[in-house]
Amino acid sequence: MSFVRDKFSAKFFLFFAIAFILIHVPIIGNYVKIINTLIHETGHAIIALFGGKVETISLFMNSEGATISDQSTWLGSFFTSLAGYTFASFMAFLSFLLLRRKKVILLIDILLAFIFLNLIFWVRNPYGIFWLFSFACAFLFLLIKGSKGVRDHLLLLIAAILLVDSLQSTYEILFLSVLQPQASGDAANLAQLTGFLPAAFWGLFFFLQALWFCFYGFKRGYYKVGV
Repeated sequence: MSFVRDKFSAKFFLFFAIAFILIHVPIIGNYVKIINTLIHETGHAIIALFGGKVETISLFMNSEGATISDQSTWLGSFFTSLAGYTFASFMAFLSFLLLRRKKVILLIDILLAFIFLNLIFWVRNPYGIFWLFSFACAFLFLLIKGSKGVRDHLLLLIAAILLVDSLQSTYEILFLSVLQPQASGDAANLAQLTGFLPAAFWGLFFFLQALWFCFYGFKRGYYKVGV
């Protein structure tokens, strides 16, 4: 038990459980999960900019997203397809790292940068614009009007949602890559690009990297938050 207490806090377990329940609540769950979708699609977009251009990003009511980019090279297409799930897993890890190190303002700046970058340059579908605008307004209102406790708990909840959904979404893509490889999104794209590596390989890769980021956060003690 002392080992668990050294690596986790009770508050982490509480917010992890709240996040897990919240993302499975009808309608509300899809709305809050889009924060992870936003980061996933932003990961695609950032890498796409190194070898091409980003046309649009769409965020949908069912919590799915799509990035349309123009790539001039095979390598650019490969790393762009690879970036979504890995960037989302990294951001979940980074969120807890920043919370553990009391870098709350930096985490706020990063989240707001993602929101406004997408709102200004990339997202053009009606629901995507609605989500970005409504989330930004609610987020800013709570940050400005809320107490330090409200701010810290809000950011911890967002970090927990990112962690839970990064694990769940990669498990789902692994499941799809095995049973319906053609419908497995980024895993299917990578299978098409590599040819000799099937979608199931990439589905497993995405799931394992999410587990690795989760484990590394645990190993470093970043889940001992709120203490």
